[in-house]
Amino acid sequence: MTFRSVLFWLHLVAGLIAGASIGIMCFTGTTLAFEKELVAWSERDARQVAAPPPGTARLPLAELQAKLRAAQPEARPQTIVLQNDPLAAVAFTAGRSGGFYVNPYTGEVRQPQSAAMSEFMHTMTDLHRFLGFHGEDSRPRGKLVNGVCNLAFCVLAVTGLYLWMPRSWSWRAVKPIIWFRQNSTSKARDFNWHNVIGLWSAPILIVLTLTAIPISFRWGANLIYTLTGTEAPATGGGGPGGGGGPGGGAFGAGPAIEVVPPSPDAKPLSQDELIARVQKQVPAWKTLTLRTGNAGPGGRDGGGRAGERGRGGRGGQVPANTSPAESTPAARASAPIENRESKIENSPAVSFTVRESTSWPRTANTTLSINPYTGEILRRTGYADQNAAQRVRSWTRFLHTGEALGGVGQLVAGLACLGGVFLVYTGFALSWRRFFGKKSPPVPAQS
Repeated sequence: MTFRSVLFWLHLVAGLIAGASIGIMCFTGTTLAFEKELVAWSERDARQVAAPPPGTARLPLAELQAKLRAAQPEARPQTIVLQNDPLAAVAFTAGRSGGFYVNPYTGEVRQPQSAAMSEFMHTMTDLHRFLGFHGEDSRPRGKLVNGVCNLAFCVLAVTGLYLWMPRSWSWRAVKPIIWFRQNSTSKARDFNWHNVIGLWSAPILIVLTLTAIPISFRWGANLIYTLTGTEAPATGGGGPGGGGGPGGGAFGAGPAIEVVPPSPDAKPLSQDELIARVQKQVPAWKTLTLRTGNAGPGGRDGGGRAGERGRGGRGGQVPANTSPAESTPAARASAPIENRESKIENSPAVSFTVRESTSWPRTANTTLSINPYTGEILRRTGYADQNAAQRVRSWTRFLHTGEALGGVGQLVAGLACLGGVFLVYTGFALSWRRFFGKKSPPVPAQS
């Protein structure tokens, strides 16, 4: 058996075993390529506001939070997201459970009239990541199956490129595999499609499958640290699915900073004052995100109820024996003096995550930790502050979705995934004919 024959049978068997999962991942990957854009478009009725009369000032963020609590007493948003767009509503988000949009000029609280697109994308994400498995016990199994099938897909793409190479490099041999042609039979059509689509999509699919490995497997994430000669974090921050965005997320933020108030009666600055400091530091900001779990400063309650059930980002963890209502600097500052003494040193710095319109990579974030009492920038971390492994992980995370290269990258990734759907179909069709198709009758010997 020749080397080419070995690769052919490896290619065929791997495709038959992993084909169903690969087909699901490719179909869902196609739909998820522009997930954020499609969800934003479908929810534009809530996300966009009418232009206010000239000279209308924006309401303070604390007032917007108060209006949200009055309209939705059970709302527990985890983050507040502002966009550098005067017609964009202020988003109070609660992870995958959705959120609310508040008009910054009137305080009107809105939710999208239709959540169909968002729910559809959630379903596609579950299929893409967990093969549709539900529950804490089942999801890891679905993720493992998809991870293994993703490795098989990488093998299929690499071996396919070799198998698609013509035996002789002539135009007559190359022409049938570089573009579509008219075919007299369905078998010839499937063979032509499999070759042409595979040739053009395989290089992109190799990138997509390789960048999925650190997301699917902890050893894949740790391998990046090994290859770059970087010490892996002791907390396992490079675990599967972790990492977050460049300059933000799990990388580059550093440990929480505790702030000592300048005096027992010191009052924290309002959220609007802190946001103004951030905007001055990052004038090219595009989006600004504040976690309510550590967004204590601001107004009378500094986020209060909006952050009581939040996950509490970096620096937003509630000290032991401290109730949620006491966890923000504003709440501590207003507490009785006898209760303040032991808790005054537990005030965390306020953390903002900023995305700039001029950032590179395009998905890079900048995280700023700010003294809630003085507005001083205590720490600023971004892509340039990460070590080699963190930078590589930042690229792999968003190369997998194409977002690292903007809209063009997302389009290329989506088309490659669509090509993968056709590869699965034509591969199964060709295999069926090979094993179960009608055999040509033998030609009778001439007498």
